[in-house]
Amino acid sequence: MQINLAKRLAKLPPYLFAELDRLKKEVQARGVDVISLGIGDPDLPTPDYIVAALKRSAENPVNHRYPDYEGLESFRTAAVRWYKRRFGIDFDQGSEVCALIGSKEGIANFSTAVVDPDDIVLIPSPGYPVYFSGCTFSGGEAYFVPLKKQNGFLPDLGSIPGEVAKRAKLLWVNYPNNPTGAVADLSFFKTAVEFCLKNNIILAHDAAYSEVAYDGYRAPSVFEVEGARECAVEFHSLSKTFSMTGWRVGFVVGNATLVSGLGKVKTNVDSGVFQGIQEAAITALESGEQTLQEYCRIYKERRDVMVAALRGLGLACDPPKATFYIWAEVPKGYTAASFSERVLKEAGVVVTPGSGFGSGGEGYVRLSITLATGRLKEAAERIKALKL
Repeated sequence: MQINLAKRLAKLPPYLFAELDRLKKEVQARGVDVISLGIGDPDLPTPDYIVAALKRSAENPVNHRYPDYEGLESFRTAAVRWYKRRFGIDFDQGSEVCALIGSKEGIANFSTAVVDPDDIVLIPSPGYPVYFSGCTFSGGEAYFVPLKKQNGFLPDLGSIPGEVAKRAKLLWVNYPNNPTGAVADLSFFKTAVEFCLKNNIILAHDAAYSEVAYDGYRAPSVFEVEGARECAVEFHSLSKTFSMTGWRVGFVVGNATLVSGLGKVKTNVDSGVFQGIQEAAITALESGEQTLQEYCRIYKERRDVMVAALRGLGLACDPPKATFYIWAEVPKGYTAASFSERVLKEAGVVVTPGSGFGSGGEGYVRLSITLATGRLKEAAERIKALKL
């Protein structure tokens, strides 16, 4: 028997982080103590009081059954209250918010809810790979919008051809940005909302890194812009904010029709978030601000150490105002892939080639600072020894 997988799978590149993990294991098999700056997985633990809340909830037999598809009303209410405190914006917990099994799941499934075959999806390049995979699984056509250094890694929406904008169904934006660490002010979101309303395009904002910020920076919400509720949704995750990557919980807020559409997809493909995790997430949303401030202080210290080290090696990079990523230019004579490969094989340090986030990332590597400061310094020393 000949087994043929769906043709859509052939359109996908190897998932970036899975490929990095494979290469890392090859080097480790040689006995190398690999330092991984590849994946943005916080090393700082989930705060004790959130873990304690999960333990209490897990002991309640009520939580051992199927959860509500759209999320516990108490969780959705906590998300709405957090949004009001953080951004000063009101949402209806019954129609304008939905629980997610982490924002990655919601982002992937959102394309299923809104993209028809041959619809154009406007995707930033470089950008989070799931924007493209969600588009591909839905039969959409990706149009990549470059993020360039001279534009502060913001998309130039005015450069999108009129015929492309006319066919476009969905625009993805992501600020604070992964992988570049760039930030956007409210004027950018105003431009994005106006562009989408003018061209009848859905605006999806991935705000997973909104709370990991430094130097007094506070990320805005797209919903601080008038008219956003007519066309937009915003994805939030507790993964980065509260060091809960493995817990898989987040939420989406925004236009009621769009939120409902995503909810309809989810009722057909998953069974919701374990209620115990949702109850622990309520504790995070209601009590996590103090720990968040301390964690951001630690990340800032690491950022400053790593930026100084990289600049000392001759790698151009700017200290990000948000996220826990550093976006550094590769030395002359290297591609993003060739530099990453050499650093891994000869120094035992994993960095992520920018090209893995799309062609717009060529010439850069992304380094995650989710390791202790001493380990980051060691990584820099190893790279220095290569005499690039």
